[in-house]
Parts: sequence; structure tokens; C-alpha cells
Amino acid sequence: MWKLLIRLYLVTIVSYSAAIYLMPELVVRLFHERFLSYNLDYSRGLQTLMVRQFHNVPSEQWPTLAAQMDKEFEPLRIELAAIDDEGFSADEQTRLKRGENVVRLGEWAWRTLAAAPLDERTAVKMIVPPDPTEVSGLYWSINVLIGATMLACLLLWLRPHWRDLERLKRTAERFGKGHLSERTQIGASSNIGSLAHVFDTMAGDIERLLNQQRDLLNAVSHELRTPLTRLDFGLALALSEDLPPASRERLQGLVAHIRELDELVLELLSYSRLQNPEHLPERVEVALDEFIDSILGSVDEDLAAPDVVIDVLLHGALERFVLDPRLTARALQNLLRNAMRYCEKRIQVGVQVGVQGCEIWVDDDGIGIPDSERERVFEPFYRLDRSRDRATGGFGLGLAISRRALQAQGGTLTAQASPLGGARLRLWLPPAC
Repeated sequence: MWKLLIRLYLVTIVSYSAAIYLMPELVVRLFHERFLSYNLDYSRGLQTLMVRQFHNVPSEQWPTLAAQMDKEFEPLRIELAAIDDEGFSADEQTRLKRGENVVRLGEWAWRTLAAAPLDERTAVKMIVPPDPTEVSGLYWSINVLIGATMLACLLLWLRPHWRDLERLKRTAERFGKGHLSERTQIGASSNIGSLAHVFDTMAGDIERLLNQQRDLLNAVSHELRTPLTRLDFGLALALSEDLPPASRERLQGLVAHIRELDELVLELLSYSRLQNPEHLPERVEVALDEFIDSILGSVDEDLAAPDVVIDVLLHGALERFVLDPRLTARALQNLLRNAMRYCEKRIQVGVQVGVQGCEIWVDDDGIGIPDSERERVFEPFYRLDRSRDRATGGFGLGLAISRRALQAQGGTLTAQASPLGGARLRLWLPPAC
């Protein structure tokens, strides 16, 4: 709030200062003659009395009278001056020679000089001195107090706005993290009430759509498993009998297809569960070297080519790190299987822990991922053109599940170019709070 308040205050105070010091000057310039005539009328009485005082004594005594009046009128200055003195402008000299009074205006149309002719050659001047330092300080203090009052008013005005905006922000953050039932609870009387209402309506629509999608996905997945299990059991019974080689081969192919469908259903259920915000990640402190070793052991049997080499790089002294072992292991297993599918002969796993969190990457020396596809590969059921064949490309859910598993822990998963020439899949997990 303070950043916004300071910016708003600076804009307001600069605008106010510019208006205070520029607008009066503009108004005085536009209505100069009116201000001049007003000050002439305002000074006429005093100037008339002064001229009478001088006319009541001989001209030889005028300097003495001027000195006496200067002392009595202090802090105003009373001086005698020649009409053709350079201190008068040409217009002022002309008016004085015509027997007219003269006033001179300063800032804010305040009178700084009033002069009246005594005869054809001499005029008496009443000079208004500038304000003393302490009075100027008081004027500046008034401006400071005005600025402080404006700041207080802005703070009072901004506080409810900021409170509601912060509530809207927190709601949006929690909604983005999967808490779909979260709402702003901002009343219609708030200044951002209409915005909050639109947000709540949008959140409700999104919640309904996602719930319908998740319920449909769960229902379809569960309903598919029952007939698939029956088919698998029936084919297993059929294969237990004596069959011709050709029939047995065809049945074994059907069993492979059924198990492929069953694997797809399991993947769909896993993806659906990761979308459920009620399943909070389980935080456990693990030894990273042992954790990586156990994951490599779990995927060792999936190696299609026995000559593929998997290197592990442990950067620095690895500390114990807090993470969800199940979700993180699932993500890493998918990344390793993806690397095994596309690598030529080498896979490299790197681990590094720092104050910013834990970073783990999986490199391969395969054909890599084009720049334009590096974000799309994390979309469900998306497969690159070169991997449309399910025999090599899978179902297109592995990387989507991995990203969901990391996002559930507040982490990220990105695709980059690998130093080995293929793709690098980099995951990052934040440190425990």
C-alpha cells in the first residue's frame, strides 16, 4: 500500500504545488488591469493623506518629513524620489507626470510599491518590504501542514480500497493454487464491489467447469476399468487353453492393447487426482543422493537399450531437502522415461541445492525439443509430430503429470536445450518455509 500511497501523494502534491504557484501567476496576467485598479483604489486614501502632509509644509522640509514618516510607518518605507528616476518604469513616469497615483504589483497581485506625485518633479514612495524570514517560515509551515493533511486524507481514502484490493489479490492467488471455492467476500458497497462481483462470478463458472471436467474424467476412467478388467481376465482364461499359434498371437496382441488402455486409465486418474486441491503435498525431509538413487533403480528395468549410460552429477554438498517424495518421484520417473525414449546413448541427471531451492535436471543426447514446442509438450495428450506413434511417444500425459506434481508443491518444470545436444527438462522446488 505504501508504494501506491507515495506515488499517489507525489502526483497530488506536485499537481497542487504547480497549481498554487502557476495558476495565480496566470490569473494575475489575465486580469492585470483589474488587480491594478483595485490596488489603486485600495491605496488612494493613504496616498491622499500622505500628500496632504507634505503639502502642509514647505518643500524644503519634505526630506525631514519623509524621514519622520519612514520611522513612524515602519516596516513600510517612505521615500522621496524624482519622477524621472530610473527606479520608475516609463509607464509609471508618464502616469506620475500626469498627476496620477501609481502602484506596482508583485507575486499573487500583492502591492509592493505605491507612489504619488507631490509636484512636477518629486513623488513620494511607499515601499512594502518582503516578509521577514520567520513570517515566510510560517507560510511554508502552512504549506507543509496542507500537504500533511492531504496525505492523511489520501491515506484514509486509500485504506479501504487497498484492503479490498489485497483481499482480491489473496483470493486470486489461492484460486490459482487450486482452491476453487475461494471467493472475495467483498460487499457491493465497496468501491471495487463491481469488480469483485465479476471476479466471483468468473471463479464460480470456472469452478463448475473444472469440477464437471474432473467428475467426468473420474467417472469415465473408473467405468472403463471394469470392462477392461473383465476383458483382461477373459483373454487370460482363453490363453490358458490350447490354441493354434496364430490365434494365441492375436489374443496376446489384444491383451497388450487392453493393458495399454488400462495404463492410460491409470494415467488419467493420476492426472485427475493432481488437479484436486484437497490432496495437499506431504512434506518430508529426504537425503537427495539416496532419493535420486532409488528413483534410478525404479526405472532401470525400463531401459530399452542396455548400452544407454546414465550419469549423475551432484553439485556441491547436498543437504537434506524437504519435498513430497511421492509426487517428486513420480515427476522424475516420467522425466527419465521420456529421456530413455528419445536419447541415443547418454542421459545425465544433475542435482543442485541452494538458498533458492532445489534444482534437478535430466539431459539427453537425443533430437531435442524445438523452441516453439517447449511449452506445449506439457499439455495433456500433446505429442510432438515425430512421436505420434504410441510405441515411442506414449500417451502425452507424462510431462503434464510431472508439471502438475511440481506445481502442487509450488515448484516449476521447464524444457530447455541440453548441453548434450538433446533436451533438458529442469525441475525446481522451493525451500521449506
